[in-house]
Amino acid sequence: MAEIIQRDGTWTFDGDTVRIVPGGKAHPVRQELGEIAVPLEAVAGISFEPDRKGGRLRLRLRGGACPVLRAADGRLREGADPYVLIVEKDRTGVAEYFVDEVRNALLIEQVPEGPVDRFLLPGPTLPVSGGGGDGTASFDGESIRLTWNWKAEESKTAGGASTFPLSRIAGVRWLPSIGLENGYLRFEPVEGPVSTPPKYDTYALDLWGISKKEHTAVLVAAAVLMRLPGARAALDPPEATPALTKAAPPAAAPPPPPAGDHDALLRRLRELGELHRAGVLTDEEFSTAKQAVLRSM
Repeated sequence: MAEIIQRDGTWTFDGDTVRIVPGGKAHPVRQELGEIAVPLEAVAGISFEPDRKGGRLRLRLRGGACPVLRAADGRLREGADPYVLIVEKDRTGVAEYFVDEVRNALLIEQVPEGPVDRFLLPGPTLPVSGGGGDGTASFDGESIRLTWNWKAEESKTAGGASTFPLSRIAGVRWLPSIGLENGYLRFEPVEGPVSTPPKYDTYALDLWGISKKEHTAVLVAAAVLMRLPGARAALDPPEATPALTKAAPPAAAPPPPPAGDHDALLRRLRELGELHRAGVLTDEEFSTAKQAVLRSM
């Protein structure tokens, strides 16, 4: 058996399964996802990427095998990616041995690298919850519930928490905050796409990118995605298909304003100031976010 133990987590391989356990200070997404057992048939490859501090052990899964990667659609930050392990300098030899063991097993078992037609990993454990920004999303396998906090718009809080059965949902999409643009976790009702901005949409969380915890919304998206009708039908590789089901293709994510777009940057500064005065942002969070905007200017 091959095993590598690091502060970032522990990976073991017994010839059939790569078992991944997150470290105590791992990203909230990895902490909430917990231990993952990756069957060899779900693995497309593995590599060790050395650098001056040690390197990274990276497990590459076959397209469509993992519901979390499917829901993230390539937007997971490296710290949140459960299939990347930070390796310290004195353990690079162990990492290289681990890579050899997995590669040899893939060769012996003749595991193909191509996409699969069904999820090979179970995804997040139910019930699951996550989010941030203006609320929290939860899913128990049958119903989705969006609970608003005091920072949500009145158009959302006026009706109380939003609860709807899975049967009313045609698709789901998670988009993290990118640059100066907010992110969202949006559920698409069977009646059709909603054009309302996430800030006012009772089927969506508006995510601001202030806290790492907000990324846990992707776990709710993954749990819902794999239980939608047709979710286990043939899947295209994740880089070719967005996280929404085939009911309706999502609009492309708006690009962040360029560094020279002073109007957008000034608006962002005003928004940060309002959040700070309202107590949403701590002094430290406000200072960090403000400096990032100022550097762009």
